[in-house]
Amino acid sequence: MALTLAQKILAAHADRPVGEAELKPGCIVNCKVDMVLANDITAPLAIKSFRQMGVKEVFDKTKIALVMDHFTPQKDIASAEQVKGVREFAAEMGIVHYFEGGDAGVEHALLPELGLVGPGELVVGADSHTCTYGGVGCFGTGMGSTDIAAAMALGESWFKVPESIRVSFYGDIDFNVGAKDLILWTIGQLGVDGARYKALEFDGPVIDAMPVEGRLTMANMAIEAGGKAGLFSADQATLDYCAKAGRKGDKTIAPDQGAEYEQHLTLDVSGMEPLVAC
Repeated sequence: MALTLAQKILAAHADRPVGEAELKPGCIVNCKVDMVLANDITAPLAIKSFRQMGVKEVFDKTKIALVMDHFTPQKDIASAEQVKGVREFAAEMGIVHYFEGGDAGVEHALLPELGLVGPGELVVGADSHTCTYGGVGCFGTGMGSTDIAAAMALGESWFKVPESIRVSFYGDIDFNVGAKDLILWTIGQLGVDGARYKALEFDGPVIDAMPVEGRLTMANMAIEAGGKAGLFSADQATLDYCAKAGRKGDKTIAPDQGAEYEQHLTLDVSGMEPLVAC
């Protein structure tokens, strides 16, 4: 069976060997995760659920990232109390990757820049834009805070294998046109729910020449079409980016030839003009 990027990553993280029948879209697989993310809006809810479960420790102190980026600096007492609670939880659990104040930054830019996410990994986050990490060949997806609490406790979660939509870009791109324009075009074609619980997979010569920062920009907005994930193959440019971020041992990853897609969109970008969301 030829696998899409989504199928390939989920299969590699399944908690037991899975066959072709179990990787068909719509099937449920239980997977180990490489990183669990929450922020100062969503982490307090996850921590509350974590406490209610009666769990005494997280599954892995090095595989949880708590980023205080929505209220930095905190705008009032209530938001400061939110951060305080997360800070205390991180200290209690010995969580290594806790970021606040000058050590923080936008979570979805921060994790790739610090080498905390990379090719072929599976990441869940209590934020809808966790799909950003697809820009480095990682299956990243957002979940509710209760599911994140369970992931912090168990280091795993269940996933429905998504249908995949392939989006290919060709032609000569104008210097005024960038990654944001390409993803806006894609969302315009699909609509705000056209990729609901589906994986968007981007490829083509234009993507091959695009820097990783552009790929992260596109993957970030997969959720704006309802996407479960926005995925890019991890090529040499990806490996170079991840190595610069301090990662070692990453490998390229790409979909198999002949993988089945629900839909295939193509665009010749030659002559394309900048777009705005309306």
